[in-house]
Amino acid sequence: MEQRLQKLIAAAGIASRRHAEELIAAGRVTVNGEVIKELGTKADPEKDHIKVNGKLINPQLKSREKVYVLLNKPKGYLSSVSDAEGRPLVTELLPPALGKVHPVGRLDFNTEGLLLLTNDGDFTNYVTAARNRVEKVYEVKVKGVPADSGIERLRRGITLEDGTRTAPAKITKLHETQTNAWYEVLLHQGRNQQVRRMFELIGHSVLKLRRTRIGFLKDENLKPGYYRLLSPGEVARMMKKKKSSHGLNG
Repeated sequence: MEQRLQKLIAAAGIASRRHAEELIAAGRVTVNGEVIKELGTKADPEKDHIKVNGKLINPQLKSREKVYVLLNKPKGYLSSVSDAEGRPLVTELLPPALGKVHPVGRLDFNTEGLLLLTNDGDFTNYVTAARNRVEKVYEVKVKGVPADSGIERLRRGITLEDGTRTAPAKITKLHETQTNAWYEVLLHQGRNQQVRRMFELIGHSVLKLRRTRIGFLKDENLKPGYYRLLSPGEVARMMKKKKSSHGLNG
């Protein structure tokens, strides 16, 4: 059966679908020896020879088992499958036996907490799509104690330094001292370094940031650097269309 090339590349575990589109646009994908640059192009892995960077991906498509990983990412790891600067990668925390997987979304290099990884492009697209409103919950420690008026600005939505506006957020104070404050932040949006940028705009830098929940997924027993596989039930629940518009993504 014919499918879009970016979907096949993602299914083979080569890259996320978005990255697969970049590979196609760059002319690094061929079908039956012909370079393909049109993103809508389809191919049938049962009949067509599909290569990415000169390597045939058909065998990977035939033998590929879908893998879904929940990782507690430590600080100092990059949410990527490669890095020109040689920084540590989250994929290095997983055993080679799991095969090639890619992060579902990302966490900043200095942010810790829960991160999903998979070789399933459809799963990645669903979880990261803004329209599906998958909740992301963070615990954040900030320098100083923000005024209530500043936190209220963040709850309503704030215009970032690049001119984009954040969606409303649910923010709950967890604890404070004379010098610091801790908050729980629930988002349904995923802008780059959004939590850090939000608090910096009200004059309070983030000292520590940890993601504690993705949708319904949380695991307080998962230590930093450790992972577990999602159950089939968890995968099905994560992919299930929401019946209500309530819920918050980050």
